[in-house]
Amino acid sequence: MQVTQQVMQLAAEGGIGGITDGIKPDWAVFGAIGTKAKIIVGVVMAGAVLFLLGSAIVGAVHIRVGNQQHNSMETKKGQTMVGSSLIGLFAVASMSTLFGIVYGFGI
Repeated sequence: MQVTQQVMQLAAEGGIGGITDGIKPDWAVFGAIGTKAKIIVGVVMAGAVLFLLGSAIVGAVHIRVGNQQHNSMETKKGQTMVGSSLIGLFAVASMSTLFGIVYGFGI
């Protein structure tokens, strides 16, 4: 209920920037890097996410084909692909947080 009220308030204020600013990563100590570097990092992360999503889809196809053909090896291959892709997606999505924590430990 409270989240809905916050979204409604952001929408009433106008502009998509109020909603998308909460989605952008907080660069924290890495905020001093240039705009071009942030764009390059974002593009690389987006490319990795798209690759991993594609890999998860291919894994799901392997599972489907393996089940239809009663081929347990194909099904296991698909399960491994989907699992590793989802773990990779989690790692890429939390990359800025992980770097911030490691940098904080170094100080």
